[in-house]
Amino acid sequence: MKHRQSSVLAFVLHNSLLLLVGTAAAVLWANLDLPTYEVFAEPLHFWVNEIGMVFFFALAAKEVFEATLPGGALASVRQALSPLAAAVGGMVAPAAIYTSLALTLGPASLTRGWAIPCATDIAFSAMVARLIFPKSHPAIPFLLLLAIADDALGLLILAVFYPSATLSFLWLFLLLAAAMLLAVVLRRRRIRSFWPYVIGPGSLSWAALHYGGLHPALALVPIVPLMPHSARDLGLFNPREERQPDTLSRFEHWWAVPVQFVLLFFGLANAGVPFERIGSGTYYVLAGLLLGKPLGVMLFSAASRLVGAQLPEKLRLGDLLIVGIVASIGFTVSLFFATAAFPGGVALAETKMGALLSFVAAPIALAVARLRSGRRA
Repeated sequence: MKHRQSSVLAFVLHNSLLLLVGTAAAVLWANLDLPTYEVFAEPLHFWVNEIGMVFFFALAAKEVFEATLPGGALASVRQALSPLAAAVGGMVAPAAIYTSLALTLGPASLTRGWAIPCATDIAFSAMVARLIFPKSHPAIPFLLLLAIADDALGLLILAVFYPSATLSFLWLFLLLAAAMLLAVVLRRRRIRSFWPYVIGPGSLSWAALHYGGLHPALALVPIVPLMPHSARDLGLFNPREERQPDTLSRFEHWWAVPVQFVLLFFGLANAGVPFERIGSGTYYVLAGLLLGKPLGVMLFSAASRLVGAQLPEKLRLGDLLIVGIVASIGFTVSLFFATAAFPGGVALAETKMGALLSFVAAPIALAVARLRSGRRA
């Protein structure tokens, strides 16, 4: 009985299902009693979006960084070209579709949210992919590599295009340089605990971004590569990853569970949108995700093959289409981009709903996979 309970808990945490719980509670509360929901959610925004999400983006940055180490999936251009091209296509096409719709159908003010449909939610996309493909199928690691590259580009977009205030390069440069210098000193002194890196350089980096005008949720992104880490990446799904003793790995192991509760409160604080707020922004986000993602993934993957990239063995075009549809689940990062793009009002509510409804990509992908298997039979 205890083993079954621990298995269920591990499944919930591994697949970020606490985020779904928080999201469902927020949507239900907002549709039953919006004023009390807003009174509850408003004080949480700072603590969740600007403090708690620091660790969510740090774990995403850790995956991106390790994938670039020797042995990592993104360590060589030839090795990384196909998923990188798919990731770029899966961002360019959604942004183009969203922006075109906003400019032609209006209101033009919605164009500020062009990055919202660019995102891919790693946890939920991977969960759906595992439901569709056998465990050893190359589509699963390909999707994860695509999502990791997507995260890297998403972090860059968030920093460059969505400043949280007026940019102050003096504060940004001075405090960020101090943060990174302190991290280097800690590393040279062979400090193995991750806490000094979080408390010292992490706090300085947070202040640099906050006072410099960038989103402080990215505070640990420049610090993560400076923590002591393994010389090589063991690769996706390698069970030895759980036993790595280096500082960066211990940081991930310690924060993996707390971040799931951060996501619970992130959904609870940000996802409360009444259904009557569905509007133009909702449809533009969904069009960008559901049409743009698979289209961009397919087209840019094809273009990468023209310059020598190859799809993994046994990954067929039909599999790639399903990967593109599964990658349409934007959810967490799309929701975060919506809060960064719009300070509030109708545009925020509409685009948030688009991010939430991107979950319809899951049954669409399952239906396409069922149709393909039926034809093969």
